[in-house]
Amino acid sequence: MDCPKCDSVMEEITYHGISVDRCTICKGIWFPGIEHKELKRLKGSEVIDSGSPEVGKAFDGLNDVHCPECDKVMARVADKFHPHIHYEVCLKGDGVYFDAGEFKEFKDEGLGDFIKTLTLAVKKKKK
Repeated sequence: MDCPKCDSVMEEITYHGISVDRCTICKGIWFPGIEHKELKRLKGSEVIDSGSPEVGKAFDGLNDVHCPECDKVMARVADKFHPHIHYEVCLKGDGVYFDAGEFKEFKDEGLGDFIKTLTLAVKKKKK
């Protein structure tokens, strides 16, 4: 499998019996199915997100990202609990792709995320 963002080889990694694919170069992560939700609940699973958030941000703005499973263009969505995080979702349901650093943020539900959510809501109201 190749990375949908940088076209590099993906490697399979497993955490507590749940397998995902991580890019060997940009360190983005492909979660087949709903593994991102399963891993979110597991303590310590953020270790699979070993990439640089700065590299992840550089790839975050790419458009027309193709699913590594079905090759269809994925939808770019904001997480409803972390609206500052945008990840790609296969419309056929094959999985989701997080850029490096995004899964750690997705897992974190601290005060910082609450403040970011409020700040984004206030900005949207002002528009």
